[in-house]
Amino acid sequence: MPKVSVKGQQMPASPIRKLVPYSDAAKKRGLKVYHLNIGQPDLETPPQFWNKLKNLDTKVLEYCPSNGIESYRKKFAQYYNNIGIAVDASDFMITEGASEALSFGMLSCLDEDDEIIIPEPMYANYIGFATVGKIKVKPIPTSIESSFALPPIEDFEKAITAKTKAILICNPNNPTGYLYSKEELLVLREICLKHDLFLFVDEVYREFLYGGNSFFSALNLEGMQNHVVVFDSISKRFSACGARIGAIVTRNKEVLASALKFGQARLSPNSLGQIAGEDLFDLGKEYYDGIIAEYQKRRNILVDSLNKIPGVVCPNPGGAFYAVASLPVKDTDVFCQWMLENFSYENSTVMMAPASGFYSTEGSGKNQVRIAYVLNTEDLKAAVKCLEEGLKEYALVDATALVN
Repeated sequence: MPKVSVKGQQMPASPIRKLVPYSDAAKKRGLKVYHLNIGQPDLETPPQFWNKLKNLDTKVLEYCPSNGIESYRKKFAQYYNNIGIAVDASDFMITEGASEALSFGMLSCLDEDDEIIIPEPMYANYIGFATVGKIKVKPIPTSIESSFALPPIEDFEKAITAKTKAILICNPNNPTGYLYSKEELLVLREICLKHDLFLFVDEVYREFLYGGNSFFSALNLEGMQNHVVVFDSISKRFSACGARIGAIVTRNKEVLASALKFGQARLSPNSLGQIAGEDLFDLGKEYYDGIIAEYQKRRNILVDSLNKIPGVVCPNPGGAFYAVASLPVKDTDVFCQWMLENFSYENSTVMMAPASGFYSTEGSGKNQVRIAYVLNTEDLKAAVKCLEEGLKEYALVDATALVN
């Protein structure tokens, strides 16, 4: 039988989705599965999106330009201008979600065997995109004790070699929820200018800020016009993940020209997603205040409840809608599968993402999970209670296994 490619064998499975067969089996057994594993917002996509689709007057669904519909790029740029980021439509390339933007960005700026520095834990697909391009990920460890803050500049300096081409962060962070400050971004600016590196910043969670925190975009770093490449999306901001509309945003025209060639190879991004999504940028303060208040309430419930469970440690995220927690277990890959295969509480169980898949360093994050607080408050409370009971039972199972 023919064998799959080495690339295919090396491509990591998603820690977010790899346990889906076990959750499907649990549902077939009649269990309710609380999905804390995936960042799929449960808030309704704004009605403007659906109204635009319902009232669409067109006879042919055509290809759009490879860099996206001009009117959509203009609306996206206007949204940036309104929040104090000076860009125009020519600084945008529209993509199939932020995932394609990240992939095109990496392939446009890094060659095979080049290195990209990423603080870990990191969004798992960064590792996958690097694998496709045969790009080497150089992880910089962060710690749960410091709430996953940016490591010291010395750690970056030690990791930089002649092959290093870029630094990548997610701000606010997926999976940790950590919000990088302006001061931390200025540290990264200093490093990138000194070593002539690209600064990739995934800013898809820009609005999701809690506790009075403020956001500083990398696009506003002085003297970094040709270094900063931002990735964005309407998926989380407008609860429109299925629209699959993202963007590369940069003032570096060479990067955009290179990315466009990859875009031409896939022909065009989703036309319907752009058409329906265009009016979403007109949503005002009331909309954002509402979603932020809801997610802050969920964050508070999750973090407070988790930290009351014996042996669990969960820093308080400053943004996004994720948290990384350490659990009193040896291996969360085993534990998360056990929760789906062998445990139920009040006819329910919990699905989480083992955090080991968010680390590039082998063996790291083995006792951690990423939790997405995208459930309503009552379901979130029930999910944490289910997790608490699961940890109690698993401790007994684990102790019995050690004795035997």
